Amino acid sequence: MGAVWPWYFAVLAEVQGLAGQVEDGMSSLEEALGWVERNDERLYEAEVHRIRGELLLAQHIPDPQRAESCFQQALTVARGQQGKSWELRAAMSMARMWLQQKRSDEARQLLAPVYDWFTEGFDTADLIEAKALLDAL
Repeated sequence: MGAVWPWYFAVLAEVQGLAGQVEDGMSSLEEALGWVERNDERLYEAEVHRIRGELLLAQHIPDPQRAESCFQQALTVARGQQGKSWELRAAMSMARMWLQQKRSDEARQLLAPVYDWFTEGFDTADLIEAKALLDAL
């Protein structure tokens, strides 16, 4: 049962961020990380860090430096778990930010190998979005 709560709070935080409720989203992520730590349930840990990075970029005064750190942490966790879907999402978040910062080469170098790892599922939302982002780079 504990495995569901980090996911629930991560999704809630993402929705709160989309609704402009960034502070509420940050609180939800703290709750998610609390569940992760208490139950050593790390399935959604990378996603929690990725969403925190997205919320840091969505703040009234964006914090790209801290966001990059969150995305890097998400990548590290995903790679450690061999969670390619989580790694793809984290790489896309970092690549989108780098694209806005005119760091297209770095973004492509990060995202392309993760995208190229996949051999199926190219009709899924994440892979469609990754392909579109690669094309933009």
